[in-house]
Amino acid sequence: MSAAAAAANPPPPVVDNVRMWTAGVPVEDAARAQIANLATLPILGGPIAIMPDVHLGKGATVGSVIPTRGAIIPAAVGVDIGCGMVALRTTLTANDLPDSLAPIRAAIERDVPVGFDAHPRPVLETRSGADGEHLRSRMAALRTRYATLGVVATLGKFDHARVWNQVGTLGGGNHFIELCLDEAHRVWIMLHSGSRNVGNRIGEVSIATARRLAERDDVHLPDRDLAWLTEGSAAFNRYVEGLRFAQDYATLNRDVMMHLVLHALRRFFPRDIAVRESAVNCHHNYAEVENHLGGPLWITRKGAVSARRGELGIIPGSMGARSFIVRGKGNAASYHSCSHGAGRAMSRNEARRRFTRADLVAQTSGVECRKDNAVIDELPAAYKDVEAVMTAQADLVDVAHTLKQVLCVKG
Repeated sequence: MSAAAAAANPPPPVVDNVRMWTAGVPVEDAARAQIANLATLPILGGPIAIMPDVHLGKGATVGSVIPTRGAIIPAAVGVDIGCGMVALRTTLTANDLPDSLAPIRAAIERDVPVGFDAHPRPVLETRSGADGEHLRSRMAALRTRYATLGVVATLGKFDHARVWNQVGTLGGGNHFIELCLDEAHRVWIMLHSGSRNVGNRIGEVSIATARRLAERDDVHLPDRDLAWLTEGSAAFNRYVEGLRFAQDYATLNRDVMMHLVLHALRRFFPRDIAVRESAVNCHHNYAEVENHLGGPLWITRKGAVSARRGELGIIPGSMGARSFIVRGKGNAASYHSCSHGAGRAMSRNEARRRFTRADLVAQTSGVECRKDNAVIDELPAAYKDVEAVMTAQADLVDVAHTLKQVLCVKG
């Protein structure tokens, strides 16, 4: 950001070790309490940056950027390590799409397992071509790393074969695969998923380890899920090794799903339709060492996206709201970060109590998607207003493309 732009858009003030980009966006009291707890930790290397999609999480709020020195909080990273987004523009336009998208949705759902399902065997074993070979090579490298991970020995009873059968699977909850139209009516493929069960188990075991060590060392915490692992310790080293593996696994999982979706679309459009220079693949639940405030810090983005100057990222809406491909402004006050979506406005249970299937049908009008009771908690009204979220972070990103879903596959 230039000096003139910074002067015109000064960062939010630091109040009690917290800087918040939430103007015009409601923040629940329980989330504010979590933020206050987090801000008291002695391992912080600077003020916490709170994104406009902030909401209650496990230990730390979702929508937080947490700088720590010499330590990582496993629960702040979360259990869906490396969860994130990939988007790719195609050569298709709205005019190429058939009147009914139901057969395309059925083809994607057939090729990409959702929920707890997995492929019967590693899907890349059945794929040929240059893309398949490149993906197989990456998977082989990950399998070699997995065999040496120290954290794997702590997983207990665990189906190691399932790790590789879940590559190229969506999962459930708020994970999705979408076809979207941009402002020029071009078709994009966008999907949201993470490191599946292996990342979940690495996260759970590491959170439990951090809690146990805090109890052993009599560390007094405002919330036991804010327990950290100290740099240089054996537990820290095991976790970081597993963390980096899970982040790379999540990236591969998204790329394999994109490969499968493109393959499904070729049954309807029998040509190469991918515009690969327009591809974006980014995490929004992860930790990395970065240089900020004059030196290296561990930056944990829990529901936040890296937004360095010129860097492309993805901010999705929900099943019926707009999504955005964004370009980072490199705002140092946010540790070069932005929000990862609209953020939940209420819990899943509250959404199920408040809304009906009729609400879901109305709010997803024009989108080919499931419209049953099982996905009521994912309707747009369960989320914050993504337009307000984008306005609140105008000094963090510019909008490169605005996307609107026409098809959505949910887990």
